[in-house]
Amino acid sequence: QVQLVESGGGLVQAGDSLRLSCAASGRTDTFYVMAWFRQAPGKEREFVAGITWNSRRLFYADSVKGRFTISRDNAKNTVDLQMNALKPEDTAVYYCALDRSVSIATMSKEYDYWGQGTQVTVSS
Repeated sequence: QVQLVESGGGLVQAGDSLRLSCAASGRTDTFYVMAWFRQAPGKEREFVAGITWNSRRLFYADSVKGRFTISRDNAKNTVDLQMNALKPEDTAVYYCALDRSVSIATMSKEYDYWGQGTQVTVSS
């Protein structure tokens, strides 16, 4: 079993930056993909960014490309999401997810474990 705990959410203004962090514990191993998803009220959960186990491959949703950066530290079992130039449309609950796979999937059903989510609110 794997536990994921997110932190770093909050209320910011448009144009500000925020850094989310996710810590994994339990039966983790190195060869897995970690990703961030988000879900706004009344909308489906959507993929934001993913990173392979060796950090060689990163993938971003078009809506965040150039503004968000995903990174991971396997020694600490953490994955971060640096969010810059935030927009009101980035407002959502952000979830960390883990997939025991070597390739990045963008569909939520592919992921095996989820965190509880952290709220990000961007005011205009």
